Amino acid sequence: MCSTSILSALYSRTMICRGLIPSRRLLYGIAVGALLAWSAAGQAQEKGTLHPKPLPVLANPNDPTLPAKQLFGRKTMPSAQRPEAIGFYAKGCLAGGEALPITGPTWQVMRLSRNRNWGHPDIVALLKRVSEKVRRASGWPGLLIGDMAQPRGGPMITGHASHQIGLDADIWLTPMPDRMLSRNEREEMSAVDMVRPDRLDIDPRVWTPSHLAVIRAVAQEPRVERIFVNAAIKKALCREARGDRSWLAKVRPMYGHNYHFHVRITCPAGDGACTPQPAPPASEGCAPEDLAYWFSDAVLHPKPPPKPPKPPHQITLSELPPACRQVLASP
Repeated sequence: MCSTSILSALYSRTMICRGLIPSRRLLYGIAVGALLAWSAAGQAQEKGTLHPKPLPVLANPNDPTLPAKQLFGRKTMPSAQRPEAIGFYAKGCLAGGEALPITGPTWQVMRLSRNRNWGHPDIVALLKRVSEKVRRASGWPGLLIGDMAQPRGGPMITGHASHQIGLDADIWLTPMPDRMLSRNEREEMSAVDMVRPDRLDIDPRVWTPSHLAVIRAVAQEPRVERIFVNAAIKKALCREARGDRSWLAKVRPMYGHNYHFHVRITCPAGDGACTPQPAPPASEGCAPEDLAYWFSDAVLHPKPPPKPPKPPHQITLSELPPACRQVLASP
């Protein structure tokens, strides 16, 4: 989850979401973004409601300057089209989305009021499969699933810059209880913060070997392209992983992500409308120089900007792939 609450360093944030380390000349802008990202990290912990209210009708939905998130955020059901991931993870939409059932034998969906348990059928199938795999590998009863995508993907009104084409999913770092959670618990329950208050390492009071087993089991899936975690969690994985460590290359540090990890899968085979992401570097990403940026003083203790940053640019429908118009117009 790359939060849209970061009010500055938009280009820098995009670089990070693509798995690239920023240049020094972007460091200041990203540091400002880091400060706000940490304050926005609690968005993943925001409680839901048992009685979500529909968004008001738009006065002029054809306004070309209207942010696309206002259009996609009002679609409560998927489009009547064949499944297709359209565009890039942070700039696209989803045709023919499929819902992950809110309860399965080894998973439960959280924050049902958000209606974000939608995705391409490939990620729905992967989550079902890995939840059972994780149960065997870690001893967890199953997985708690956070945000996936909206019914038709696209930009979200709150919470994410990616998750737009139905190939991303957030998995809580809190084990699923060995019982069915009530609707109220799914809206009110909080995930557990895995990172120490100083953000330099994991919190040994809550981090366990099973957390490594869970992330490793997911990362070893061939379709998983990246997993985003807090830098302190990446540091712990590097320190604790034994045997085959090749999966560590997929696990990339990211602002926040101390309550959950973000899974991203590759474009579906033969899906020409999906824009692939460059593969992550082949190295483990565990060298001191790989992690130094994330534990730098500029990131951990960024100085406030000299003047308030400008709000980030809001993507309009015209900036999305043309096929996204058909996704919105579809029954």
